[in-house]
Amino acid sequence: MPRAMTMLCALALALTLAGCDVAARREIEAERQASQAGPPPPATVAQPCQVGDHRPRVGIVPINLQALFFNQINAGAQQVAQRAGVETQIVNGNDDSTTQANAIDNLVANRYDAIIVDAVDTEGIKPAVRRAQAAGVKVVAVDATVDDPAVSAQVGVANEEGGHQLGRELLGLSGGKGEIGVVGALNSTIQLQRQKGFTDEVTAGGMTIKTVVDGRNIQENAQSVAENLLTGNPGMPYAYATGEPALIGLAAAVTSQQRTNDIKVVGWDLSEQAMDGLRAGWIVRVVQQNTFQFGYDAMNAAINLACGRPVPKENPVPLQIVTPENATQYLYYLEQR
Repeated sequence: MPRAMTMLCALALALTLAGCDVAARREIEAERQASQAGPPPPATVAQPCQVGDHRPRVGIVPINLQALFFNQINAGAQQVAQRAGVETQIVNGNDDSTTQANAIDNLVANRYDAIIVDAVDTEGIKPAVRRAQAAGVKVVAVDATVDDPAVSAQVGVANEEGGHQLGRELLGLSGGKGEIGVVGALNSTIQLQRQKGFTDEVTAGGMTIKTVVDGRNIQENAQSVAENLLTGNPGMPYAYATGEPALIGLAAAVTSQQRTNDIKVVGWDLSEQAMDGLRAGWIVRVVQQNTFQFGYDAMNAAINLACGRPVPKENPVPLQIVTPENATQYLYYLEQR
């Protein structure tokens, strides 16, 4: 009898393990298919035209070429450009407003017809944008809002409202109680807007901002200051990251300090590190901007402007909220395109 029971237990265990193995394989296959599916293609592509003796030429000036976020905007823009037969040039802004201004001036001097810019400093970039307009070059601001008449079109999300939205998510999860550490980028207009919206929302709902540290929109810096944030606040239950480098740095700090069981994190922009945290459940919400759509819409606007067609001044792109439950749907954002 004991031997029969042992055999029955062994059989039950084997069946259980086999079932788990099947479930795990199905999950892996679902993730593989989701990541390989890629983003939805552009729904529309602007009709090309002749500008003088050539097709439109469009310059792209991102904040940097390190973050997946900016590279996906570039990829979306280039996909539209290729389909429309438009020439493009990408000039790395290197997280520096002066570098971006010089890039705009050089693109104007090289007779580009339109420029797409994601501004590091939305005030500091204005003189270069005005010089471009004076030279007859159309400027499309993507992601960062450049509030100036010289900008012909704006593509992006309302960053401050996105901060409010994420704040409401955390209030719902926390019950409106607890302290929050913030890993921000105080040199970034965009991330300051996200920080303000989030801070206003959570403090109005009863939570407290414990400490704000500055990662300067650089992954290594963000990890260093996040390590200090966690070390200095061992009992802090929540943390917020205002951008991709900040969230990657914060995730690395949480993991290295073995805090995954006692802290919940919210932040902006998916990465492999953010997805790992979502799968494990300690990253609870990520605001994902539709980066590819940013690129599609910005390039379409640039082509239409260069061709003399009307374009709306504001071109909003909806936000997406990624949770541990729906994260698989957004795996294509982790693929380099």
